[in-house]
Amino acid sequence: MPVFLRWFLYLVPLNPIAVRLVQNGSRRTRHLYIRAGYLAVLILVLLWSLIARLGAGELDYRELAINAAGSFTFIAYLQLGLICILTPVFMAGAIAQESSPRTWEVLLTTPLTAGQIVLGNLLGRLFFIIALLVAALPLFALTQYFGGVPIRAIFGSFAVSAFAATVVGAIAVALSVSRLAGKRAVFAFYISVISYLAVTLAIDYFVRGSGKGAAGGNGVTWLTAFNPFLALTALLTPANYPTAPAGTTRGLAVWFLEHPVRTWCYGSLLFSLGLMAISTFTVRSGGVSLFAGEEGGIPWYRKLFGLGAAGAETRPARTVWQNPIAWREAAARNSTLGRIVARYLFIAAGGLFGITLIIFYHTGTLSSTDFRTALLATVWGELTVITLVAINMAATAISREREDGTLDILLTTPITPANYLLGKLRGLIAYMLPLLAVPLGTLLLASIYVVFDGFGRSGGITVTTQVVGGTMSAPVLLPEAALLAPLVCVPFIAFCLMVGLQWSLRSKGTIGSVIATVGVVGLVAGISGTCGWQAALQIAWIGPALGALCPGPLILAFTNPDTAMAQTANGVGGMETARISLAIGAGAAAVIYSVIVYAIHSGMVRTFDMTVRKLAGMK
Repeated sequence: MPVFLRWFLYLVPLNPIAVRLVQNGSRRTRHLYIRAGYLAVLILVLLWSLIARLGAGELDYRELAINAAGSFTFIAYLQLGLICILTPVFMAGAIAQESSPRTWEVLLTTPLTAGQIVLGNLLGRLFFIIALLVAALPLFALTQYFGGVPIRAIFGSFAVSAFAATVVGAIAVALSVSRLAGKRAVFAFYISVISYLAVTLAIDYFVRGSGKGAAGGNGVTWLTAFNPFLALTALLTPANYPTAPAGTTRGLAVWFLEHPVRTWCYGSLLFSLGLMAISTFTVRSGGVSLFAGEEGGIPWYRKLFGLGAAGAETRPARTVWQNPIAWREAAARNSTLGRIVARYLFIAAGGLFGITLIIFYHTGTLSSTDFRTALLATVWGELTVITLVAINMAATAISREREDGTLDILLTTPITPANYLLGKLRGLIAYMLPLLAVPLGTLLLASIYVVFDGFGRSGGITVTTQVVGGTMSAPVLLPEAALLAPLVCVPFIAFCLMVGLQWSLRSKGTIGSVIATVGVVGLVAGISGTCGWQAALQIAWIGPALGALCPGPLILAFTNPDTAMAQTANGVGGMETARISLAIGAGAAAVIYSVIVYAIHSGMVRTFDMTVRKLAGMK
């Protein structure tokens, strides 16, 4: 089984904690009664509602549809209310059971990773809530026999309820991981959920009563996307709780006033992912106590720099990764103050420059054309610097150890060639990722700016270009750049690192390995970049996909989609086809570079002993 597939299976579907929670919970009689009672309430209420509304007389199809729609709306609100009531009940165990220090002591001694611990607690307890929703789906589908209930409304109401349960579950797991909440916090957690729903409903009612809602004053408000009941109201009764007409708002208002249901779903998902990410980072560090105060007599600001308590004769032990070569390779690069300052100065300066570009564009200091040019030059320049740094580090990683005799010592340890080479690659990638975050973060911020329509920028964020037969408008940056750029750039840097390691292993000294690596990477990037640039420009349909095989033309297509992909964007395919082709090419590039890296690594492992013995003693 591939390593990645095994890692994914044990992270989500076969997570040991999730499996334990599901198996134990399925055997509990209390949970059985809750599930049966939930379905019984929904069935009885829906039956009563249909009988009360339909009556004993004959009804035409129009009246049947109207009454069925009313019954569905009522049962949808009931389902959401039951989910909000039952989710804290199922999640209370995450706070109470895992809040004991002894429970955490045992759990943290297992081989489970931080991600498995956090996701296992969430998915294992959230499973019962999702099971309730799925069990009620056939019941909701029955209302379609009467008409008047669109399938979009059914799945939309289920999405609102599912994301509400996800948010509550993520908060409960975060409280459990923090170690600051005990059994007494369960009741407070339950009350907090109910209070939040009530307060947001009251504020929304007050705002609409003051005539400050959308669509004439009685429509949705900014709080609609923060409350599942308000989002459900906007979905099911748009006539009484209308959203803002399309195109009447700009910036964030487009999401909160024109699409509140979508914003609730996306916002809930992002908020839950954020809580899970924070919990993953703090679960093995004592929870939020790492940031809230001192632990073991060591202040947090001294722990931040890896220092012990004031006046201590020893320092805290460093945590070595599972592969010590990877840890040594990543840690040794920051062994001097000069390297640390240079690295973080590049990160800080690059991030600040990217934010400044967006601010200048938003205020009108830069036009759309100038912003495109500046953004393209910035990202290209940063990627070039990062590529050269990667080549230099990889090309000297093994040859330098051969020159100073370190390689001879490492070969006497039980470390295998596969672990040695993989550790080198992993450590170098870990060191390069913060540097890559500078250009990729700049593209991410610019993409967010475009997604939110420039936050109401005067003049808009589109560029109109003269084409054959008229004009064409395109965004100043394709927003998918935030997702596709890392998909290509990270594997490309890994490819550069692997080529450098290969020549570092084969070469006698560092100078020869650096020169050879620069030649190989320059040749590959030059040919693929030039061919990809011309293919994206002149070949329809498949041209953008070929251009995405190299980071250079890919970034050019992101910043100048109307001109860089002219043949496809201005032809019969259109801009949407060009963007789809570009996304397909980015995925293909990630696979190609990954396969090449794997092939080079396998070849180096097979010939490692022979190559090392051949060059033994040479300095």
